[in-house]
Amino acid sequence: MSRVCQITGKRPRVGNNVSHANNKTKRKFLPNLFTKRFYLPEEDKWITLKVSSTALKTINKHGLAAVLKKAKAKGNTVL
Repeated sequence: MSRVCQITGKRPRVGNNVSHANNKTKRKFLPNLFTKRFYLPEEDKWITLKVSSTALKTINKHGLAAVLKKAKAKGNTVL
């Protein structure tokens, strides 16, 4: 699977490693992703999402149903 958060859409970014001598080599900054199961009481089922730590904090704050609704409206891949 790709390294993309299904809620926020975060994906790997490209940057440089910079040495003490100021040599630059390419590197990737990977998002902090977790594969997590969530229970949807409205549909009475479990869903598995690949989410970033930021998305987990958002789900804890606003609730899963509200976050999924907003992600679908934004166009991020949810299910």
